[in-house]
Formats: sequence, structure tokens, C-alpha cells
Amino acid sequence: MIEVIAVFDIGKTNKKVLLFDSNFKVVKQHEEKFPVISDDDGFECDDIDLITSWISKSLEEIAAGNEYDLKGVNFSTYGASLMFLDEKGQRQTPVYNYLKEIPETIAADLFNQYGGKNEFCRKTASPALGLLLNSGIQILWLKQEKPEVSKKVKSVLHFPQYLSYTLSNEIVSEPTSIGCHTFMWDFDQMQYHQWISDNEIALPEPVNNAVVFPVDVAGKKVKVGIGIHDSSASLVPYLKASPAKFILVSTGTWCINMNPYYEEPLTADELEQDCLCFLTPTKDQVKSSRLFMGYFHEVWAEKLAKHFDVPGDSFKAVKNNPELISALSNKYEDTSVYFSNGKESFQEGLKAVDLSVFTNYEESYTKLMIDLTALCVTSIKLVVPENDNTEILYVSGGFARNPTFIELLKKSFPAKTVLISEIDNSSALGAAMVIADTLSDADVANLDLGIQV
Repeated sequence: MIEVIAVFDIGKTNKKVLLFDSNFKVVKQHEEKFPVISDDDGFECDDIDLITSWISKSLEEIAAGNEYDLKGVNFSTYGASLMFLDEKGQRQTPVYNYLKEIPETIAADLFNQYGGKNEFCRKTASPALGLLLNSGIQILWLKQEKPEVSKKVKSVLHFPQYLSYTLSNEIVSEPTSIGCHTFMWDFDQMQYHQWISDNEIALPEPVNNAVVFPVDVAGKKVKVGIGIHDSSASLVPYLKASPAKFILVSTGTWCINMNPYYEEPLTADELEQDCLCFLTPTKDQVKSSRLFMGYFHEVWAEKLAKHFDVPGDSFKAVKNNPELISALSNKYEDTSVYFSNGKESFQEGLKAVDLSVFTNYEESYTKLMIDLTALCVTSIKLVVPENDNTEILYVSGGFARNPTFIELLKKSFPAKTVLISEIDNSSALGAAMVIADTLSDADVANLDLGIQV
């Protein structure tokens, strides 16, 4: 039988269960898409009962079978979601959708009581995202909008910990969920923010993500982890296996740049430039910056394809062309065509840029990548301190396969080694790794980061 760790990777769209062997190779993977339901206000939300039932049944099948020896279980989930339990541990609410609209006055009142919006957001390293995206707001929203429900609440858990609770019956908290734009954590003091105690909200002190609890699954003793926030989980494989200090450039619809070695507190100016902080499983700060790069690319690539009457995915065939890059840089004197006033001018550029200045699709797309990479470099530099000691830039996600982007990054950071990482299912892998130290056969040293130079 193959010894495995099962990880339930719960995204907004896809729900996966992955089995990792002792070398962190995926030996089995299954994906589900569950229909959504409506919450008590009629707003769309995940069906938490369906999800937890699926988890329970999946584990019983794995444990009862003869193919795998189930040693551990853990969870990685999306953030900004809380679960409210009564004194008997019974769930009192749905898992509210973080896109649900709430009165703006709830956050405004919180800001006014604790130093104003800028200072409050700086201390909690949390941009004011609106809706329920700053998950701490959900506690105050429930208290204001549903007081009868709120009165019954004795325990508040983040989503990963609730899933763990359904197996272990343990009320715990951990750093990665608390430290993700929640308004809950004071990064100056490295403890819960004062408003938590002032409102008599009882939250458990966060414990390391390596903590596990023994649970009986189909007659077998299995170690169950406490769960982890998916963004922080994706950083874990690099923290465990990288030979040197690094910055992770995780690309996709959002480009998230994460530096786990930047110890200086977040400043108000950095906050204004779309920076925030996460926490690692060991409660260390991860300074991060964000750029809507994938979305910018998608919209412009479609516009260029229509203008030049080529297929929408023609950009995939555009190769790195140093001569063309040099010519375009000289022609435009290193100024941006598509984003003349920075990332904020995206919409303006869509209307104002005259694409007839380009002779063909390749030229227009190459200039787009020059301008996009310049925005990305500016974003990355926000997480590079004056006394920088990182040596590697790991690039993961869709843009890792864009040769022009990679080559321009190398030129922009000549003192660093730029490496392409092709780790699959990085959030699930991180969730497996944080509990692997409790399983003697797990071999972190053999982890393959899928590196390409």
C-alpha cells in the first residue's frame, strides 16, 4: 500500500482531493464542481453541507480501500470566509460569499474608532477591499445585521479550520488565514488587533500549521491538519525546498509578488500602491504586491487580435526577439504606449492608443509585453527592500511560459537568478508539506520544484 497524505483543495469553482505520496508526488486526483445555493439573504454561496459530506465520504473510501495507506489529511481553501459556531459547536450560518455587499458604514465606524482608515489599514496590512473581503468585518456585520444569530455565536473559525473541525472537533486558529487582509491582525504588535478584544470577540490564539490531531477514519488512526489559506500554502514548497532566499512572482489573472524575508512594516505609501502582507505558517510576515497583469493582458491581446485580424491566441507563437525589443525601446525611448500613466491608465489606454503606429501583430504584442513587464517590475520592486538579501526570482503561472516576459525580467534584475517553476497544485502541495514533518516517511529533500533556468 502507498502511504499518502490527502489534501482537500477548496476553490471557489473547483473542489479537489489530491493524494500525495512520501515524495510529494500526486498519485491520485479527483475534482468536483458543486452547485451553489443561496444564503439566508438569497445571495449565492457554497453549499457547505455538500462539501463536508463529500470530504467525509471521500476519506472513508480512501481509508477503507486496499490501495492507499492514509496517514494524514489537510485542507487548503480560499480566504475571506468565516464560520460561526454556538456553544455546542453547531454551525449557525452559511459560508457567506465574500462578494456579498454590506453597508460601508461598518468598516467606516471601525476606521474612525482606531486611528482612521489609513492607519488602521496600515497596521492590519489590509487594503480596504469592501464587500466581505476583509473577513473580520463579517463578525461586525453579523452583530449588526443578524443580532439574534450573533448572540448565539461562541466560536469563530476561518474556512480551513472549520473543515478540519468537522473531523477533529477541535477549535483552533492559524496564522495564514488570520494574516490575509482580514483586519484582524496587528502587524506592528504581531497579535490580534485591539478591536477584537474591545468587542469581546473570543478567538483562539493561532498555532503553527504543523499541528495535527488524531482522528478515526473508517477504523484507522489518521492525523488531521488544521488547514491553511491557499495563497500562503502556495509559498510553502519554496520555503521548504529553495536553496536560497527568494521572491515568488506568481502570475495569473493577478500577479502576486511575495517576499517572505522583508521584515519592515507595511507603510501607508506601499498600501496605496496595492501592497499587503500575509503570514507564513510560522507567523512571519510576507510582504506582497499585486498587479492585475493577467487581466490587462487578456483584454489587450483580444483587442490586438481583432485589429490585426489574427486568432485570439496568436500571442502564444510570438517568440522573444531581442532586436525587435531593442528597436521598440529606442523608438519609444522606454516610455509606455499602452499604460502612459501607469496601471491606472489601463482603461484610458484602451480608448486612446492608436494601433496603426505598429506595422504588424508581432510588433504590437512585443511592445505590449515590454509595457506590461515594466509595470510588473515596478510592482516587484515594492517588495524589494533597500538591504535586499534575496537571490532568486521564482516565476510561476501563465506568464512563466512567456519568453519575452522572462527575458525582460532577467534584464531588469541582473543581480538575481530568474527561474521558472512549474509546480502543479502548489496550494495543495503546501498543505501536505506543512503536516509532513509529523509523518516520518515524508521526504522534503526530494521535492522537485520543476525549475527551468
